[in-house]
Amino acid sequence: MLEDPALWLLVLFALPLLVRVPIAIALGFAAIVVAWFWDLGLMMFSYNFFAGIAKFPLLAIPFFIIAGFIMERAGIAARLIAFMEVLTGTMTGGLGVVTVLVATFWGAVSGSGPATVAALGLILIPGMVKAGYDRPFSAAAVSVTSGLAIVIPPSIAFIIYGGIADVSVPALFAAGFIPGLVVAMFILGAVLIISHKYGYRGKKPELGLWQAFRQAFFGILAPVIILGGIYGGVFSPTEAAAVAVIYGLFVGCFIYKTINSLQALYEIFASSVRATAVVMIVVTCAGLFSWVASAVGLVEKGSQVLLSVSEQQFVVLLMINLILILAGMLLDAISIYYVFLPFLLPIVAHFNWDPIWFGVMMTVNLAIGQVTPPVAVNLYMGANISGITMEKISAAALPFIFAALLALAVIIAFPQLSLMLPHFLGLA
Repeated sequence: MLEDPALWLLVLFALPLLVRVPIAIALGFAAIVVAWFWDLGLMMFSYNFFAGIAKFPLLAIPFFIIAGFIMERAGIAARLIAFMEVLTGTMTGGLGVVTVLVATFWGAVSGSGPATVAALGLILIPGMVKAGYDRPFSAAAVSVTSGLAIVIPPSIAFIIYGGIADVSVPALFAAGFIPGLVVAMFILGAVLIISHKYGYRGKKPELGLWQAFRQAFFGILAPVIILGGIYGGVFSPTEAAAVAVIYGLFVGCFIYKTINSLQALYEIFASSVRATAVVMIVVTCAGLFSWVASAVGLVEKGSQVLLSVSEQQFVVLLMINLILILAGMLLDAISIYYVFLPFLLPIVAHFNWDPIWFGVMMTVNLAIGQVTPPVAVNLYMGANISGITMEKISAAALPFIFAALLALAVIIAFPQLSLMLPHFLGLA
């Protein structure tokens, strides 16, 4: 067993994580050492490193990241929040409802959970606290709901899944829409229950309905253009991401005139480059790890272990979900796709599960993982913005995490929720 390269690949990946080495470095280190020691061909690394990112669908990632930063800087988020505040008025939990609605809507703009927390948290959290809401509750509501950004289309997570599993990205985008709303409704229920218990209310809106709608109109139009173009066959998801960038710049420069200097553009593009670099280095290193794992037989062994436990679909599905939730507590979503999906795809084929439904289920799992300690990137962002400890925001997030798990159970039990829209649009 000690001479098994598959075992050492796992060990060399896990040990650096224990001493807090970045995930991308741990993945790349394990792959290089095993490939060198077992003579798998180090010369193939440069080719695989390049091939891991030289894919047309992955071009959508930097474009959607740039679009998110542009639309946040353009002031679209603030105008959407003002419009939602007018709709909810002074109802119980009004600002909490606004948080869920805007974060769900913003997922169709940014495609990234932490980016959504950053864009909305700076506005919503201080506003909720000023209106009498508990600060940990406010930060947790924003952070957990922002996890929906990887489920509500367009989604960077679906782009990664589609590339690995060879599944249509437009079909995945369509499949994620209804499940994303289901998760939002469950979280909304938790917000209303907690708000009713503690007497949290909305605040009197400063704008009239028509004025708020007029100011938010171009923000509301953004996902309509992006998703309508994809589902209408006008452009691909990658082209849609480029359209989102152009649209955001047009609105920011000429409509709202909030992007009015070269310095503002420089800051947007600098932030986008940093965020894109983080994502793509994980993609490349995880791709190398996945290639080595396949070469040493780790993929087949992992699949066989899961199938050897039980031939009952429900038991295997339950095990997969538990593994994904635990993995989500420790790893980022992109790494999980590259590390675990090669193991899981043979099981999907074995039980004849629909890969589109499985992709939605897996992505909802990872959305929950982004807000589940110890490695909860959304909660860290929310804690940093609100100025509270991780312990406080984690405790406040528990009811929302429980609500999201209930929503996950519904999505698993009713696959038609994920498949209805792709079939209706002729994408699957």
